[in-house]
Amino acid sequence: MHLRNIHRYGYDFKKLTESHPELEQHIIESPTGAATIDFSDARAILEFNTALLKHHYKIKYWKLPEQSLYPPIPGRADYIHHIADLLEKGDRTGLDIGCGASAIYPILGNAIYDWNMVGCDVDDNSIGFAKKNTLKNDAIEIRHQIDKGNIFKGVILDGENYDFTMCNPPFYTSEEEAIKANITKQRKLGTREEIRNFGGHSHELWCNGGEALFIKRMIKESVAFKNQVGWFTCLLSQKQNLIKPLKQLKKLKADVRVVEMTTGKKESRFVAWRFKN
Repeated sequence: MHLRNIHRYGYDFKKLTESHPELEQHIIESPTGAATIDFSDARAILEFNTALLKHHYKIKYWKLPEQSLYPPIPGRADYIHHIADLLEKGDRTGLDIGCGASAIYPILGNAIYDWNMVGCDVDDNSIGFAKKNTLKNDAIEIRHQIDKGNIFKGVILDGENYDFTMCNPPFYTSEEEAIKANITKQRKLGTREEIRNFGGHSHELWCNGGEALFIKRMIKESVAFKNQVGWFTCLLSQKQNLIKPLKQLKKLKADVRVVEMTTGKKESRFVAWRFKN
């Protein structure tokens, strides 16, 4: 994890349960005798991450709809910290594309760095929950992207400027691909294949072309907003999906960074680009 990520030093389950008592019923003993949770249990994951938000980031209210995507807080915080490394002193305004019901990136961006954040999403229900989760925070605004064919257009308004944008796009190209990935994950965890331990509605998990087509569309549309955004960034779960976006950005003569991240055994990365002058 990033050196400034507080979660790199492990978890104090006693303090976490004091902040969020609902976590206690999900705590189990690891083979080494240490406290942990069952990471194949979706409810345990949700309560664990809720406890992290309450204890470390002083978030008092955070609710998600049933079967929503349960964001792992340590990994989400890592993306925030690495973006901070890109920014100049004084930069503090960000846009999260696809904030989901959790609005986790706007919440963490404000809690960790006091950034002003805008989050947007295409789903009505997600927008409703995101607004409730950020209701008492004047530094966060949630916007509805009405046109699913657009990414930035309709969200970035005339006269607005952002120091960065961020995005965790739908990884998969179809429901079948998402289910197959979950089965693989369950095998690694040693649990039954039919268990679906991840949350997530269709618009959160898959889209036409998956993350590869999504970032292609994002790069193409970003050109129109190059004078309003400092850094554009987008997560990519699959390393092989880097090749085409990097070629696309090279043709556009953009300044590009690929930032590798590791959270536990999970490796990921994000592409960052900007248009100078």
